Amino acid sequence: MTYAESVRYLYSLGNEVLTAKLGLERITRLLEALGNPHRACRWVHVAGTNGKGSTCAMIEAGLRAAGVRTGLYISPHLLEPTERIQISGQPVSREQFTRAFLKVHETAERMLASGELDMHPTYFETVTAMAFVLFADAKLDTGVLEVGLGGRLDATNVATPELCVITPIDYDHQNFLGDTIEQIAAEKAGILKPGVPAVFAEQRPEAEAILRTQAKAPYTLSREWPIVDLAMDARGSRFRLRGPDRCVEILCPLAGEHQVENARVAAIAMVQLGVSSAGISATHWPARLEQVSVRPEIIIDGAHNPAGTRALAAYIRRFYSGRRIWIVYGALRDKAVVEMTSILFPLADRVIVTAPANSRAMPPEDIPAPGALLTHSIAEAFTQLSEAAPEDAVFIAGSLYLAGEARALFIKENP
Repeated sequence: MTYAESVRYLYSLGNEVLTAKLGLERITRLLEALGNPHRACRWVHVAGTNGKGSTCAMIEAGLRAAGVRTGLYISPHLLEPTERIQISGQPVSREQFTRAFLKVHETAERMLASGELDMHPTYFETVTAMAFVLFADAKLDTGVLEVGLGGRLDATNVATPELCVITPIDYDHQNFLGDTIEQIAAEKAGILKPGVPAVFAEQRPEAEAILRTQAKAPYTLSREWPIVDLAMDARGSRFRLRGPDRCVEILCPLAGEHQVENARVAAIAMVQLGVSSAGISATHWPARLEQVSVRPEIIIDGAHNPAGTRALAAYIRRFYSGRRIWIVYGALRDKAVVEMTSILFPLADRVIVTAPANSRAMPPEDIPAPGALLTHSIAEAFTQLSEAAPEDAVFIAGSLYLAGEARALFIKENP
């Protein structure tokens, strides 16, 4: 089987969110048949609504800079599924990905034939099992696992971590996780385990109350490490954390005020793990307020829910006031598009609506944007940017899928 064939089979299992079968029984049985690779190294397990990917990336970068052999498991990917499984800071090769897929798929087929499984593992379950297999083969010291959806019943929750981290909790995926912050927080808190310490980001009061109640071991609230001497610009931040017994200097290369909290949480996690947080400065996390052009300035951001959109809007107001703003926007139809566009579009002088190449994409004509320029692909939207003046700022947002497409197209045209 080729890499392309393995990816096609994974996609044939259906969208990882819409076809999610939350529960741990199937993934547990599958991993047992694979030799329990999820027990091969120590783990840091990260849940939350926003910032969990950035926080994972910072923790992994810090650990790697400290000489730790690392793995990183994230979702979704921007362009290629190989991005989801990284070893020592690099996505696994197509050959490694294909080999792991075959091992997991053939094991699942045997278990289906014998009646040990009720169905083939889902897209996310399959890739999660593949990650554990590849991480075990690589003999990692520490793997950083990003929860895919929720926490309690997410396939990554089979691992027993050395540390749990929960980033800010907000509304998203309510059809799976519940309609209230309390319900969503309870699902996220499902990763907490007896004897495993935790770090909690600054939370809404109702979310923090749930996390405190469900904690099964000592935990650290990020505000116990106050931020001092904060300096921010459009490309990142520098600050100090005043901990109970030390001060820690942080240089965060990820843009946006929201990344300050993510960096604080990552730094506290690294203190808990016994390594320096200096490596945060080497973090690379594409398509999150990523500047890909200077004149005009073009910034790609994966904001795809209300909290992420509020963070993007705050960034525009803080650093781009007085500039002519263009927004290129495309979203999935199962997202809170009306709320997100009401936050973002009032900041724009020009709006271009478009659609990611995804079956769940909202038709551009259905996006509430009176007076917007209508396009049907990011490539078509890019052709309209020829009218942008050199001093203008262009923001591409609404979906991680759109962000990935835009990034690939820009890199192709500007190698």
